[in-house]
Amino acid sequence: MTTRVDYGPHDALLVVDLQNDFCEGGALAVTGGSALVPGINAEIAAARRGGALVVASRDWHPVDHVSFEHRGGPWPVHCVQDTEGAAFHRDLALPEGTIRVSKATAFDRDAYSAFDDTGLAGYLKEKGVERVVVCGLALDVCVRATVLEARRAGFTTLLLESLSAAVDAQAGEACRREFEAAGIEVRQ
Repeated sequence: MTTRVDYGPHDALLVVDLQNDFCEGGALAVTGGSALVPGINAEIAAARRGGALVVASRDWHPVDHVSFEHRGGPWPVHCVQDTEGAAFHRDLALPEGTIRVSKATAFDRDAYSAFDDTGLAGYLKEKGVERVVVCGLALDVCVRATVLEARRAGFTTLLLESLSAAVDAQAGEACRREFEAAGIEVRQ
């Protein structure tokens, strides 16, 4: 069940990596990924009604990215640029004007946070954003890196835990403790 956030013009809703390869049937599927879409769509609509920015990050890897197993990385081939696996989930209702942020685009460097070498923090500050609300995939990998970096960048940060799913289902509690210790609000 989605916890309603009271969005305003100084907020940004950041949907992390809700891409086909991270949902059921994808190359690096997170259990429950597709089930998040209706709740995230409702959150997007609430953010728009409140005048908040909507941002969607995506892994956008070149062929032979350093993170792939055949290159010595930890992950199977996933989210390769311009493939169906890299596309946002077909039912994700990203409105016109959604800011799309591509990360991990260099051959030789991985990136988990939507803020990592994307210029996103500076852009949000230019737009007057003070609070970043985060949800998406995967809680224990890219969502984790994104909320921690949002906080380090000086944003009030809120994680919507019920609209995020983890690769490791057991990781939720450890992530929650880490987020709360960093001053990140966690809501179910």
